[in-house]
Amino acid sequence: MKYPNLKEEKILWTQGFKFVAGIDEAGRGPLAGPVVAAAVIVINLKREIQNQKQVSKSEIMISNLGVKDSKQLSAKQRENIYAKLIKCPEVQWGVGVVSEKVIDKINILEATKLAMQKIIKKLSPDFLLLDGNFKINFACLPLGRQKSIIRGDQKVISIAAASIIAKVTRDKIMQKLHKKYPQYGFDKHKGYGTKLHTEMLAKYGACPIHRKSFYPVKVIHS
Repeated sequence: MKYPNLKEEKILWTQGFKFVAGIDEAGRGPLAGPVVAAAVIVINLKREIQNQKQVSKSEIMISNLGVKDSKQLSAKQRENIYAKLIKCPEVQWGVGVVSEKVIDKINILEATKLAMQKIIKKLSPDFLLLDGNFKINFACLPLGRQKSIIRGDQKVISIAAASIIAKVTRDKIMQKLHKKYPQYGFDKHKGYGTKLHTEMLAKYGACPIHRKSFYPVKVIHS
């Protein structure tokens, strides 16, 4: 299995961009809870990369953590890598969270973009690598300084790292919400539309953190 690499970041570093952020999200599909976006900037230590073939200390450090697409990792693997990532001196990172209530108001795509905009304000990157095929309209980071990459979480190390941070952050949120609404089993399915979740939804109805605009919640809630 191929691991993501720093190829995209290196290209941008050699073009003069200093703070290249990979960004990804978790929670677009669930029936409950927030959407969470995360961004990771791999630091080009001492500006040591002069061409794309050079290997930086940052690249070695991040690669040694076993970073790859969060969907290809077990929950335990994600948590272990997350714990190391957030303390790693070679990265800067941030998260943005948008609630289910806002999702219902503006739709999930716009809510995802809003979560990403929150991180951009925090980290102020000078170039953005996005997982997927869309860009974000944001005044301080024009579209010309963004690149969308299909399956970026499998190819780009900063996006893969962001996918892990987003996923673990959201899982922790859902575990806390489970304590408030234990009957739905949020600790098991994290709000996704599993058989258990839909059965509990039919039995108990929607709770405050369910996305009322999502099927089948909107049918049960109406």
